[in-house]
Amino acid sequence: MRILLIVAAALGLSAVPAGAAKVAIHPGCEFILGAGQQCLAPFPDDYYTRADHHTATGRRVDLRRSAMPANTKGVHVDPAGWNRNDGFSPGITIVVRVPGLDNEAAFRRTGLVGVARPAQYRARNQPVVVIDAKTHRRWPIWAELDSNAASDGERNLEIHPARNFLEGHRYIVAFRHLRTASGKAVKATAPFRIYRDRLSSGQRAVNQRRGHFEQVFRALRRAHVARRDLYAAWDFTIASRRSLSERALAIRNDAFAKLGDKTMADRKVQGRAPAFQVTKVTDFTRCDTAEGTPCPAGTDRDLMRQVEGTFDVPCYLTSPDCKTGQGFNYGRDGLPHQRTGNLDHAPFVCNIPFSAAGGQKLQGSLYGHGLFGDVGETRRSRNVHQLGDENKVLVCATDWQGMADEDVPTGLQVLLDLSKFPVLADRLQQGFLNFDYLARLLVTADGFASDPAFRVDGASVVDTSSVAYYGNSQGGVLGGAFTALSPDVTRSVLYVPAMTYSVLLPRSVDFDDPEDPAAFADVLYGRPPFDGSGGYPDTAVHPLILDLMQMLWDRGDPSGYAQHMTRDPLPGTPAHHVLIEMAIGDHQVSNLQAEVEARTIGAKLRMPAYDPGRTFDADAAWGLGTLGALPRDDNAIIPWDIGPLRQQDGNRMGTNIAPEGNVPPAGGQDPHDYVIRNSPAIRRQIAEYMRPGGQIIDVCDAKPCRTPDWTG
Repeated sequence: MRILLIVAAALGLSAVPAGAAKVAIHPGCEFILGAGQQCLAPFPDDYYTRADHHTATGRRVDLRRSAMPANTKGVHVDPAGWNRNDGFSPGITIVVRVPGLDNEAAFRRTGLVGVARPAQYRARNQPVVVIDAKTHRRWPIWAELDSNAASDGERNLEIHPARNFLEGHRYIVAFRHLRTASGKAVKATAPFRIYRDRLSSGQRAVNQRRGHFEQVFRALRRAHVARRDLYAAWDFTIASRRSLSERALAIRNDAFAKLGDKTMADRKVQGRAPAFQVTKVTDFTRCDTAEGTPCPAGTDRDLMRQVEGTFDVPCYLTSPDCKTGQGFNYGRDGLPHQRTGNLDHAPFVCNIPFSAAGGQKLQGSLYGHGLFGDVGETRRSRNVHQLGDENKVLVCATDWQGMADEDVPTGLQVLLDLSKFPVLADRLQQGFLNFDYLARLLVTADGFASDPAFRVDGASVVDTSSVAYYGNSQGGVLGGAFTALSPDVTRSVLYVPAMTYSVLLPRSVDFDDPEDPAAFADVLYGRPPFDGSGGYPDTAVHPLILDLMQMLWDRGDPSGYAQHMTRDPLPGTPAHHVLIEMAIGDHQVSNLQAEVEARTIGAKLRMPAYDPGRTFDADAAWGLGTLGALPRDDNAIIPWDIGPLRQQDGNRMGTNIAPEGNVPPAGGQDPHDYVIRNSPAIRRQIAEYMRPGGQIIDVCDAKPCRTPDWTG
């Protein structure tokens, strides 16, 4: 009898009689969590991949259309774009619904690691752990319940990386010791117990996975996670560097080869400048009226001249002249290729400030505009003008293709039917190339420096020795990915940025503003008046929808490039320096995800960072480290504060810190643009960092950084 038991154990069978409950299996749907779950739950999961020796990870995403979410028209998302990936997003959210652990009381009773104390991920009995399958070490994470679910029965538990997962690595998720609000233990589902407890099954699809789960259990044992305690466990693989960046690198390398530069990592500008055309030059005299009063026509407070025009960029989309609405023109090698003669005639605006008088050479800088804006932001934004005039900077900009004003109609169609999402991701990568070409125009002798429009008092004001990047809001977000890819920009300042759109969107007033009758969330979630046009109204599936979007958004989001932004540069790319400037309590871009970005790129926190009560972080420097004495050159994150809610000078001023849940901030002023508009000090800090060999200077008198109207 003992021999029979040993044989049974070796076969993965239980000694209990056969006849265990039959597992409900639907094509393309994971089944370990049992009935009552949405099809793609839990997510991510290597169940939705297959072996492929042609990829860098050895896996390929393998989602079935019938398993993908369907919009209000009954159209399931076409997974073709997703199935090109060899793994999941480095910033992916682990989404799982646990009946009973679907309310805050149960969350607290269970003792899950929360956003305010991410260091608790290391706790010996932490109920949720994520293990690197290679090193068997825990990965830093934090958990939350989706605040936007329609009811507890639809509420998902979300597990986020506190630092992005590593490219190409496999991770194991384990849940244990889960409790309901009353303290009752949450029991494992019958399908998972088949594997955990080695129960018998007569289903081939179930038995085929036994060997894989035994590997998962062995890895967890090495990480000191006991098999018998598990509520559930599974694994997933993160996409490789190649899968995430090969398209953007392919079009960049091909486009620069057309200019005559094939060795971009050496930081030596070779070949010719891109073709450009100056179409408008506007000169101004200095406006001397009092601040806050209108300037007479033909005058400006900061600008001596504004130069506008277009420049030619090879277009790798299928649409003629790179018009919005189409994706990459893929070749047989699976990479984008330019159709013969297809060019994007991208717009540019450059601001020459009054500080260029006498032929003063100006530090060149690109500027990245805000959410679905355009190059016109550079034309009219006072704080951009001030940055240039106060600090002798030549600011030039173009449109962020993919998320520019002209892309709004395409974006709305994408939200109504996510099958079209590859179009947005592809166009964003074309946008990175456009910024690369604009940067090259600022560092070549035959670029802008050769044109009379850029001469003042007989001399060119373009300092061709370097070019930097400064992005605001969406420009701060997309600027992180652009920085990792750029051969010419090696110093970037990201103002009010973040990464991983799937996590920051629910936390942004720009996404779900109750006062906006046509917010982006209304479109994506199929709310009236869009309910007859598409969208995905089931709140239980919303976290999954955002996860799926992120898997493709990675190609145009710093989440897909962050591991190469400051360290381990992408192939053919130099190393970069990055400064993150964050507005405390930002209503539009999540502070939380700015901090995740900072941890991922190795940015350090400038101290002192916060006044008391101005962050919910138990340890603000956790996972970051501190910057040390200034001035110094380093990668850093600096919080700026407009102060708490208060009455001051007869006005309601200040803002709350960001809430801990995945909802937008509320109450008070939005600090998002307030800091850059009202603080010359931050503009000087930005400009000093952008210069060659630039340093982070202390403009806050060794105190937390504050706007001039908040003294602490």
